[in-house]
Amino acid sequence: MNRRLVLSLSLFAGLLLSGTISAAEKPLCTIAFGSCLKETRPQPIWEGVIAAKPDVFVLLGDNIYGDTRDMKKLKGKWDTFAAVPGFKKLRSDCRLLAIWDDHDYGENDAGIEYPKKVESQQIFLDFLGEPKDSARRKTPGIYDSVTIGPKGKRVQFILLDTRYFRTALKRAPKREKGKGPYGPNESDKAEILGEAQWKWLEKTLRKPADLRIIASSIQVVSTTHGWETWGNFPKERERFLELLKKTKANGAVILSGDRHSSEISKLDGVLPYPLFDVTASAMNQRQRPGEEENPHRVGDLYFSENFGMLKINWSKPGPRVTMEIRDIAGKMVRTAQVAF
Repeated sequence: MNRRLVLSLSLFAGLLLSGTISAAEKPLCTIAFGSCLKETRPQPIWEGVIAAKPDVFVLLGDNIYGDTRDMKKLKGKWDTFAAVPGFKKLRSDCRLLAIWDDHDYGENDAGIEYPKKVESQQIFLDFLGEPKDSARRKTPGIYDSVTIGPKGKRVQFILLDTRYFRTALKRAPKREKGKGPYGPNESDKAEILGEAQWKWLEKTLRKPADLRIIASSIQVVSTTHGWETWGNFPKERERFLELLKKTKANGAVILSGDRHSSEISKLDGVLPYPLFDVTASAMNQRQRPGEEENPHRVGDLYFSENFGMLKINWSKPGPRVTMEIRDIAGKMVRTAQVAF
């Protein structure tokens, strides 16, 4: 064999082993995700997540229960979570992506009014290991996007910030039985994302991708239960759906958390394909079983500890995605499929 060829092959093999090439070129096949983790409670669920061998794990918010304006305490809670053995093992095995929700942002149901959002952002980015000179540290809000995989099998992760810019919630005039305390804010000035994030989102959706995973800490499809949801800001929700249509964003699947129960929601008639919102919550902060209004639900709510999984089949020209809710042991308990 030609000596130059041998050297080239050796160099290529070394790059593969180091991850320099394979990380960019290898298509993703399994994505896990979850939300709602009390950092001081046991977290046995990581064993089931690790056994599933995800290529990527997405933290969807309430990753700790900070709930403070004391930044030393907030950092201490992030440090406690980072030291959990199961989480550390997962982090060493696969790529970690993350967004925040209210409790890890800093206060229950908080938005733009939270006075420590600037400081909290830096602590969140410290947890993620974001470089000190990163542009992400200089941009208000934690929104970001990452595309992984070769052409024809590109997965774009769109990580939304539904806290930093969000207008304060509006209380419903009268709380209905079985619902939360919030109602829709119809004002033209009521925001979730803020204009800078909207401009970024449109630009991001126009980038080429074969599958788009949109991480929103709160539900997009389910709107009427009276707790936190994009439904509390109907004009923002409509703008989001219209933007998906306007940009002809193919292959979108929404991941959400927050609810302390899990479900799969499906919205038909808006896009050329059904829009699924897979809610995975909670990893160790479950709530007691109950009813929650959602006309878009596929199957039933699931209330025990859980995480979500996406399994991607690339054998055909368009990806086929199996969406799953898995229990604490990693057993599938809810599922749906979509082909693009």
